[in-house]
Amino acid sequence: QANALAHHLIGLGVRPDDRVAVMARRGLEALVGLLAVLKAGGAYVPVDPAHPDERVRYLLEDSAPVALLTQQALLDRVPALGLPVIALDSVSWPQLGHDPQVTGLSATHLAYVIYTSGSTGQPKGVMVEHRTLLNLVGWHCQAFGLQAGSHTASVAGFGFDAMAWEVWPALCA
Repeated sequence: QANALAHHLIGLGVRPDDRVAVMARRGLEALVGLLAVLKAGGAYVPVDPAHPDERVRYLLEDSAPVALLTQQALLDRVPALGLPVIALDSVSWPQLGHDPQVTGLSATHLAYVIYTSGSTGQPKGVMVEHRTLLNLVGWHCQAFGLQAGSHTASVAGFGFDAMAWEVWPALCA
């Protein structure tokens, strides 16, 4: 599913460093969305649906995504931004199973943008490159002896940076 969605995102024009917002409840659909964005060469922007509408709107406007991945139950929370909105739980894209090839993608392109609470009261986007994420995954797997078949916890909020610590090392081990 992630490969198919990645091809669809590429077809919509997603390119390296383009941001794609993902507003979804934790679960398999959210993981498929995050992985698809990376496979398409884009950078995901996690938006926690537990946030108030005002914060959701701010994150979506400030991050300037080229598309939004969400779930049908959350569509009424999506502000009108004039960008493609894709419901992860309503598969409506062609089912291409092979890995997409992203021309020009490098380790210095963005992998994700995470928003901090911001010392001024306004959240600030922190841009994380692929090489930084790769370093985190490698270190995490080595430091904690993570390998295929290992069990890990997943408790961080969807829009919290610790989510990257929980998701990517577990998937890559």
